[in-house]
Amino acid sequence: MVAGFFTAFDPELKITTKEGKVFDGQDDRIKALRTLPEIAVLTETLEENAMVQYKDRQAMAVIKGVEDNFRQLTQIDSILFGNGKFRLHDPDVSYAVMGIEMVSILGTGIRFVDPLSIYAPKRNVRINMTNPASSFNKDYLFSPGCVFAVNQQKYDSQYILTSLQFARTLFEYKTEVSAIELKLQPNVSSYNVKSKIKNILGDDFIVNNRYEQQADVFRMMEIEKLISYLFLTFILMIACFNVIGSLSMLILDKKDDVLTLRNLGANNKLITRIFLFEGWLISFFGALSGIILGLILCLIQQEFGIITLGDSGGTFLIDAYPVSVHATDVILVFVTVLLMGILSVWWPVRYLSKRIL
Repeated sequence: MVAGFFTAFDPELKITTKEGKVFDGQDDRIKALRTLPEIAVLTETLEENAMVQYKDRQAMAVIKGVEDNFRQLTQIDSILFGNGKFRLHDPDVSYAVMGIEMVSILGTGIRFVDPLSIYAPKRNVRINMTNPASSFNKDYLFSPGCVFAVNQQKYDSQYILTSLQFARTLFEYKTEVSAIELKLQPNVSSYNVKSKIKNILGDDFIVNNRYEQQADVFRMMEIEKLISYLFLTFILMIACFNVIGSLSMLILDKKDDVLTLRNLGANNKLITRIFLFEGWLISFFGALSGIILGLILCLIQQEFGIITLGDSGGTFLIDAYPVSVHATDVILVFVTVLLMGILSVWWPVRYLSKRIL
């Protein structure tokens, strides 16, 4: 679900330099990528921080200059709001397609009349303390009548899309870019293309897929998942005391039956194995029935969404709690329950068999 939000904004593959912020977009190795048949769209982008002012409001923003084919690179149209169209420039002016939260911060509205003032420090120039304004480049961006909403604060509250030429002029670059963004042909393996591009570019560049571009977000989700697993395993450990209590009462209740077994020739090892087997059966059928019940509940949730997020009033992007069932998770849970059950059975049976039986 989260990856779907990024799909509309992030490219399939993104090439950045290993050292520094920018690199030459006319490098021979970059030109070689344009001939690869696996690449459907290649666009140059330039990102840099700048100060944005609208009337009496100011904010720091990330100005991202993109080429005209950015619309074919991503599904930007699916996250646009407003009556206008996605435009970057015309012969006279450049346009600013802002994130929805940036619009709120600056108070511009979706379609603003006055232009945005963009300030960026001049490159390789020391600040003139007597006239600080002379140390900044200033330019203007106008409204295309639309904004985007990725539903991720990183983009919605910071990014402004505009033309690549505007960004290069503002930040005093010529052919430099901060990234090369790629869209691949349908039914092409991104893993294979990524390896092929790495071989062409060498060690001076980094090639990231969508998940690697958002590594922090997905790493946080994996940590949340791990913590949930550890927390529920701790609850399982506490629940195992029920099994210990049940086995203890069973051993006490069967003292007369144990005596009968001894008279029939059973030794201590056989008697202990009987109670161990009883405890393992409890753990096995408990794990099996729990897995089946859990899968049924997950499938019902996926289909009907019976567990809702409450009356959010539009705060959440979805109404029901999202569920995704993976075979590896099911196996991990099953093995964990069995392992905890075996350990919780083994010690009390061995201990009580010696003390009581």
